[in-house]
Amino acid sequence: MTSKLTSRQRAFLKSIAVDLKPIFQIGKDSVTPENVAVIEEAFHKRELIKISVLKNCAEDPMNIAEMIAERTRSQVVQVIGKKIVLYRPDKEQPKIILPAANVRREK
Repeated sequence: MTSKLTSRQRAFLKSIAVDLKPIFQIGKDSVTPENVAVIEEAFHKRELIKISVLKNCAEDPMNIAEMIAERTRSQVVQVIGKKIVLYRPDKEQPKIILPAANVRREK
């Protein structure tokens, strides 16, 4: 798994995610192995994924986000309402270049 995202990196990813449409839906069956397999496959094509949790899903979206992130070795960028954004950089050719993690401001 990648190192933990800084608040600056998370904010950068959130700004990109604003324009993303959800490409997966989690329904009443919650997270299934099939869901995880399809999401895993999507990470081969893109690094930032938005998922929608349907109203008929009784599970908490934050729990779902953490479960999927753990199973796909990705990171939760944000959970707002019933929308989840996950990030996993491509190991060979990252498309999203994150801001540096250790930038210090001059006084």
